[in-house]
Amino acid sequence: DDYKPAELKADEEDFTLMDKWALSKLNSLVKYVDEGLSEYKITETARAIQSFVDELSNWYVRLSRERFWGKGMEGDKLAAFETLYTVLTTLCGLCAPYIPFMTENMYQNLVVNNIPGAKESVHLTDFPKADMSLVDKELEDDMEAVIAIVQLGRACRNAANIKVRQPIATMYIKGAALDEAVSELIADELNVKAVRFVTDARDFTTYELKPQMRTLGPRYGKLLGRIGAHLKTMDGNAVVDAFERGETVSFELDGTLVELGKDDVLTRPMQKEGFVAQMDGDMTVVLDANLTPELIEEGYVRELISKIQTMRKEAGFEVMDKIQVYVKDNKVIEDIMKAHAEEIQAEVLAEKLLTDTAQGYVKSWNINSQEVTLGVEKMN
Repeated sequence: DDYKPAELKADEEDFTLMDKWALSKLNSLVKYVDEGLSEYKITETARAIQSFVDELSNWYVRLSRERFWGKGMEGDKLAAFETLYTVLTTLCGLCAPYIPFMTENMYQNLVVNNIPGAKESVHLTDFPKADMSLVDKELEDDMEAVIAIVQLGRACRNAANIKVRQPIATMYIKGAALDEAVSELIADELNVKAVRFVTDARDFTTYELKPQMRTLGPRYGKLLGRIGAHLKTMDGNAVVDAFERGETVSFELDGTLVELGKDDVLTRPMQKEGFVAQMDGDMTVVLDANLTPELIEEGYVRELISKIQTMRKEAGFEVMDKIQVYVKDNKVIEDIMKAHAEEIQAEVLAEKLLTDTAQGYVKSWNINSQEVTLGVEKMN
């Protein structure tokens, strides 16, 4: 992209929430490593750097891909490049005592080759200093919550066997409260239409209740089977709440009063029908797994765009090449392509969508159990 870090500087308003988070985490890391090395904490500081690099790769870079792929070198894209360049060059200095040869190679590529008058070696530069004006602890904490929520959300999708490209109507989160800008990151990453923060997840989750044989066997003997059957009819949330208050629950079976305490009942969190929940500590994430016909159709559109983009790459087309798309052998897919032609064409740079035929680079796909043949052809 012919990025020139010495000449090109982004405007402050072009730096996104993700940029500010990356720079905040970077400077917090610089402070931690500087102070840690002064106390000879080699292992702890090295692990902190490794953790930051993992988040940089798997979170910042991955979520900023579309910005890096943009046209030209200005605005939002320039801010992304400047942020990543700042992070990488700072990491060169930060990691120099640990991996001297690798950081020297990085420094030559990133700095010496791009910045006139730069010191000839990373080992001749000053150790990085933390700019505390860029540190936003609240933003860092919020992003940690977002990452945790996204991980639980992915686990929910896996449990429900719903692909990420299939949109979902609503996700409910208990144990966090984030502002709208941060919530949008969650919605985009998990492909959900709405993110709702709730104080109680019992509308979507409950508890499976089973008798504890070890404690109940000696007391109730032959009634154990009846006790287990009765527990299945009880409100799991209400029973667990009673135990948390230090209370017992009681009921009568065949003239015998059964009293159960917390140690008498095995409890396991579970989701109500139509919802999928995952929990970690105080955090609960619930996905509404009920898919409407509109959501299912949108899922087909996402899958079609992905398959066509894959075919563009396999056919060796350039990023900006205009193409024609062909579809045949499946009426359902043809109708969806026609209904969403404008959206699909904009995403894959297609001038035309043609049905009942296929030419150019042709490939058969199984899209959500629908067998279809697609073709892509570069336009002259």
